[in-house]
Amino acid sequence: MSSKGGGTALTRRNYRLASDMDKPRSTGIVNEKLLSDYLHHVFPSTKQGPTLASLRKPLGFQDLPAHLEKLLSEDTPTEDGQAVDGRLGPQPVVLDHTSGFEGLLFVDDDLLGVIGHSNFSSIRATTCVYKGKWAYEVLISSQGLMQIGWCTLSCRFNQEEGVGDTPDSYAYDGNRVRKWNVTTTNYGKVSVNTDRVLCVLRNGQSLGTAFTNIKMGPGIAYFPAISLSFKESVAFNFGSRPLRYPSQLINPPAADLMKAHKLLGYIKNVLSTAIDTQEGLVEKDCAVWRLHGEPTVLVTLAHIFNHFAPLMCKVYLVEDVLMNFLLGILEGGGSVDEHPLIQQLLDLFWLLMEDHEVNECLKQLMMSLLRAYRFSPIIPDLGFQIHYLRLTTAILRHEKSRKYLLSNLTFDVLRSVVFFYIKTPLRVKEAGLEELIPTTWWPTHFDKEGKDELEPKDESADERLRRRAYERGCQRLKKRIEVVEELQVQILRLLLNNKDKSTGEASRYIFLNKFRKFLQENASNRGHPTALCPPEYMVCFLHRLITAVRGCWDEGHRKSLSRAYVPPQLFYNGKVDYFDLQRLGGLLSHLKKTLKDDLASKANIIIDPAEIQATSMDDLDEDDESGAAQRLPGAVAMGGALARPSWLSSPTLGRANRFLSTAAVSLMTPRRPLSQPEKVKVRTLAVEQRTEEDIEGSYGNDGLLLGRPLEEPDQPNADKSLLEIVDGIVMMYNLSVHQQLGKMVVVSDDVHEYAVALKDTEEKIARCPARRADILEELQKSQKVFAEKLNHLSRRLAWINATIYSKEKMLDIYWLLCVCIRTIEHADNTGSLFAFTPEFYLNVAMNAYSALKNYFSPANGMDELPGVFECISDLLSLLSDIKDSLMQALASYVCYPQSLRAVERIPEEQRVAMMKNLLAPYEQRPWAQTNWILVRLWRGCGFGYRYTRLPHLLKTKPEDANLPSLQKPCPSLLLQRHMAELLSMDKDMAASFLNSVLNQLNWAFSEFIGMIQEIQQAAERPERNFVDTRQLKVCATCFDLSVSLLRVLEMTVTLVPEIFLDWSRPSAELLLRRLAQLLNQVLNRVTAEKNLFDRVVNLRLPGLESVDHYPILVAVTGILVRILVDGDRQGFSFCPQPTSEEDLCPICYAHPISAIFKPCSHKSCKACINQHLMNNKDCFFCKATITGVEDYSKPASS
Repeated sequence: MSSKGGGTALTRRNYRLASDMDKPRSTGIVNEKLLSDYLHHVFPSTKQGPTLASLRKPLGFQDLPAHLEKLLSEDTPTEDGQAVDGRLGPQPVVLDHTSGFEGLLFVDDDLLGVIGHSNFSSIRATTCVYKGKWAYEVLISSQGLMQIGWCTLSCRFNQEEGVGDTPDSYAYDGNRVRKWNVTTTNYGKVSVNTDRVLCVLRNGQSLGTAFTNIKMGPGIAYFPAISLSFKESVAFNFGSRPLRYPSQLINPPAADLMKAHKLLGYIKNVLSTAIDTQEGLVEKDCAVWRLHGEPTVLVTLAHIFNHFAPLMCKVYLVEDVLMNFLLGILEGGGSVDEHPLIQQLLDLFWLLMEDHEVNECLKQLMMSLLRAYRFSPIIPDLGFQIHYLRLTTAILRHEKSRKYLLSNLTFDVLRSVVFFYIKTPLRVKEAGLEELIPTTWWPTHFDKEGKDELEPKDESADERLRRRAYERGCQRLKKRIEVVEELQVQILRLLLNNKDKSTGEASRYIFLNKFRKFLQENASNRGHPTALCPPEYMVCFLHRLITAVRGCWDEGHRKSLSRAYVPPQLFYNGKVDYFDLQRLGGLLSHLKKTLKDDLASKANIIIDPAEIQATSMDDLDEDDESGAAQRLPGAVAMGGALARPSWLSSPTLGRANRFLSTAAVSLMTPRRPLSQPEKVKVRTLAVEQRTEEDIEGSYGNDGLLLGRPLEEPDQPNADKSLLEIVDGIVMMYNLSVHQQLGKMVVVSDDVHEYAVALKDTEEKIARCPARRADILEELQKSQKVFAEKLNHLSRRLAWINATIYSKEKMLDIYWLLCVCIRTIEHADNTGSLFAFTPEFYLNVAMNAYSALKNYFSPANGMDELPGVFECISDLLSLLSDIKDSLMQALASYVCYPQSLRAVERIPEEQRVAMMKNLLAPYEQRPWAQTNWILVRLWRGCGFGYRYTRLPHLLKTKPEDANLPSLQKPCPSLLLQRHMAELLSMDKDMAASFLNSVLNQLNWAFSEFIGMIQEIQQAAERPERNFVDTRQLKVCATCFDLSVSLLRVLEMTVTLVPEIFLDWSRPSAELLLRRLAQLLNQVLNRVTAEKNLFDRVVNLRLPGLESVDHYPILVAVTGILVRILVDGDRQGFSFCPQPTSEEDLCPICYAHPISAIFKPCSHKSCKACINQHLMNNKDCFFCKATITGVEDYSKPASS
C-alpha cells in the first residue's frame, strides 16, 4: 500500500477514492465538521490536551496520513536494529532439519514442531549462543521420555544417547524429573501434557539452579536441542510467537505490537460508529456492522489498512493481535452464523490488502489456529478445542478465504489433518475426567476362559449402581466430545461445498484433488513413517469425512445411502489415479493390454496407445508370447463366444487366476448385441491435471462415469465427486485406520488384565490367615495399586470408547463394509472387467468385518447392525470361486458363529463349489489357510477338541484375545455334510486330497522333529547359546500345522470312514497303510518317556508354549478311536488272523503273502509291492527288474 504526497489517492483492486485536494472544500461525502468529528472519534489522541470539540484542529482526509503517523509514533518504543551480541545463526530461529538431527523425526512445516519416529531421536536448532542470557519455550504435548536442553556442535548423538548424555550437553527431563549432564540427579517437577518448559542456559527461575560451572570459551557455543523417544511430540518457540509465560529473556517486538494494537483499536472504533447526517455520530454494536460501501468509512479503513496490512504478515502479530481479536468476537457463544462480523472483516481484508498480504495473513492465522488446537490443554468441557474450531469454521465460511486455504494450505502444509483429531489424554487429571466420571467401574465376572461376561447373572446391587453411575459419566463425556465432532464435521461440509462457483472452481473439486494427493502421499510412503499422516489422526478424519459425505449425500436427494457403492467404471476409465496399487487381476499396465478388447466391447473405451507403448519391454514380450495368440480382435468379439482372455493364463500374472469368479466366466459371452456408441479414447489423468469437467462431466461427457457397462444403471447413485470421495475413504481405511483400531484395543485388554489380577488378589486376602499379617499387608498394597490403576484405565477407556469405539463409529465402519460389498457386487457384474477392481476393496471388506467383530463388541453388539450377515453372504456368493483371496475372507468369517451362519446361507450350489475348492490337493498352492478353514469347521466336534485355548495355557494371558484362533468353537454341520458327500462320491478327488494331506503331515512333522533336535543340541551346549527366536517360531508353526493336519484327517475319518475302510475302493488300503505309518511315527516320537520331545517341552522356552503332549495326542487318539469304532461296524478288524511267520510278508510282517514277482518269483503282500512299484521297478531282494505281479495263494497242505 502506498500514499502519494499529502493526498489520499489509494489504489486497491482498481478502486479509487478522490482526495479532498481534488474537490471543493465540501467533501462530497459528509460535511466537513461531521467528517472532522468522525475522524477525531476514530483516531483519538493519547496526549493530554483540550478535550472540547470546538478547540480541536479540524481533521480531514488530506491531514489524516500525517495525523495517523503521529499517533502511531506516540509512546512507541524504539527497537535496536543491530545484531544482538552473543548469538550466531539465522533469524528466525528454527529446527535444523537438514543436518542437525539423529534418528527418524517428523518435523512440522513451520520447522518448530517435532515428533519422534525412532527409539531415541535428537535434533538441534539453527542458531547457537555463546554468551549472555538466553531462553526458549517448549510446548510438550506428550508425556514420554524426552530430554530438553542445550548442546554444542561437537556432540554426537545416537539411538541410545541424546541431549544430556554427552559432556558438552545439558538437559532436563520433566517426565522422570531429572537433569542430565552425563550423570543424572533429581531436579524440578513432573511435566504434564501441554506444559511449557523454560530452558535457560544458566538457571531457571522456577526450578532453581540447574547447572553450574558450564564449559565456556573460544569455539564453544550452545544450540537449543532435544532428544525424544518414539511418538513423543513437542513444539518450540524461539520468540517468533507470543510466549505462554512471558520472560524477560525473550523480548517481543514491542514497537510493532503497540502499532498493531493501536490500529486494531481504530478498526474497532470504525466498526462501532455510524454516521448519521441528522444525528451526527451514533454509537452501535460492532457485531452488527456491515460493509455497505459508504465512501467515508471505506477511505478511513483504507488509511488504517495502509499501516495494518504489512503488520499482519508477521506471525507474532497475527497470533497475538488478530487471532485473539477474532476469538473475542465469538466469545459471546451461540452458533457461528450469529457472528457475521468475521465475514465482513475478511471482506475488508480482501478489499483493502494486497494479494500477497492477505494470503500471508490467512496462512499465518490458520497455522496459529492449528498450533493452538493441537497443543491446547484438555479440560472437561473441551472449551479450548471448541473455541479454536469455531473460529476456524467462521473463517472457512468466507468463500474466497476458503478457496485460497484449500488451494494453498490444506493438505499441503497441514498434511496431518490435525483439526479433525481429538487427542486422548494420557493422564485423567489433566482432562478433568475425575470430576466428569466420579464413579469408576470395570468387569468383575469372567467365564471359564477369562473373558468378560456380557450379562453377569449374579451382579450385586452395589455393582449395578456403580456400573450405571459409570455409564452416566461416560454419556456426559460423549456429549461433550460430540460438540467437538460436530464442529469438525461442519468444517468438512464447508470444504465439500459444490455450490460456490461464483468465484471460480467449487470448493469440493479443490478439496477432492487435494484429498487424492494426500492419499497418494500416504500410499506411496508406507515404508517411510516420517512422511505419513499419523494413523490416530486418520481414524478421526475418516469418521468425520463419512459423516460429512452422508450429509452431502442426503442433500442430493439421490438413492438411499445404505445402498451406496463405487461404480466399476472408475477403476478402468483413467479418471481416478490409484497410484499403482494392486488390482484383483494384477498390474494395471498388463490389464490394459490384455483386456483392451473387452474395454472396447463392453465399455466403449479405447486405451491411448501411448500408455500401452510405455509399458516395460518384459510385459510386451510376455504379451507377444502368451496373449497375442489368444486375444480376439474386436470384430470377432462382437459375435459368438469369447475365448478365455490371455490375462487368465499369463505365466507372470498367475494372481489373476485367484480372482476369477464363475460369474466372470459366464459373463464373458455377451447377453445381447451391443448398440455401440462412439468409442472414447482415454488415458490416465494425474491428480493435478483434472478439472471439474473431468469429474462431473458435461453434455456428452460422463466425467468419472465414462465407460458405463450395460449392467450399470444410467443414473449414478450420487454426485460423481462424492463417489470419488467414498472411494478415497475406502482407501484411507486400508492404509492405516484398521491397524490403528486394533492398537487402541490394548486399553480394554489392560482393564481386563488388571480386573482379573484385582479379583485374584481379593480372593487371596479373603483366604489369608489372620496370623500372617505380613502377607496380608503386601496383598493389601497390591490391591490398592490394582484399584488405582483400574480407576485410571476405566476413565481413559471411557474417553477411547467415546472417540473411537462408540456406536456411531461402529455404524460408520458397517457402512464402509456395505460400500465395499456393493462395489464388488457391481464390479463382478462386468465380467472380465472385474479384474480392474483395486485389491484394497476386498481387504477392507474382510478387515471391516473383523473390526466390527473384535474391536467394537461387546460394548456395541453386531446383532444391532441391520443386514450385516446378509452382506457377508452376498460377498461370499460373488467370490465362491476366487480361490486364494476367498481363503483369506473365509478364514476370518468361519471363526465366528454369526458370520459362519451367513456362510451357510449362501446358495447351495455355491456352497458346494466353495467346499470343492477347499478339497483340492494341497500341492502347488498355499494350503495352510485352506487347512485352517477345514479345522475351524471341525473344531468342537473332534475328540478332546472343544477347547478355545489349550488347557495348559489357560493361566497365561494371550497376546491378543481377539485373534480368530482364540474364538470359541463353532463347527458347521452343514458344510461338513457337503464335504462328506463330495469325498464319498468322487473317489479320485478323495484319494488326491488325502494323499496331499498325508504328504504335508509327513513334511510338517519331520521338519518339527528336525528343529527340536537342533533346539535340544543348543540347550545342552555348555556355552548356553541362545536359540534364535525366529527358529522357535518356525518350530511352533510346524507343530501347529501337524496338529491341524491330524485334525483334518480325524474329520475325514469320522465323516467318510469308507475312504479308509472300504477296500473295494482302489486307494483304501494304501491310504490306511500310509495313515497307520504316520500315526505310528508320531506316537513313537511323542510318547516315549524322557525322549527328545519330552525334554524340549520341559525346557518351557518362550515361543514354544503351544508345543505340548496334549494337542497332538488327542488328535491321534481321535483318529484311532474312529477307525476302531467304524471298523467294527463294517466287519473290519486290525487283529491279525493266526498265521505262521513263514506266511507273513517279509517286508511289513503285517499281512499274509499275496503277490509273486515275475520273473524272480520273490513274494510279498500286495500293499507292499504296489507302494514299492510307484517309485521303483526293482525287486526288494534280488534287484531284478520286475516285469509283472501275479496273485499268490499258499497251496493247500497235503
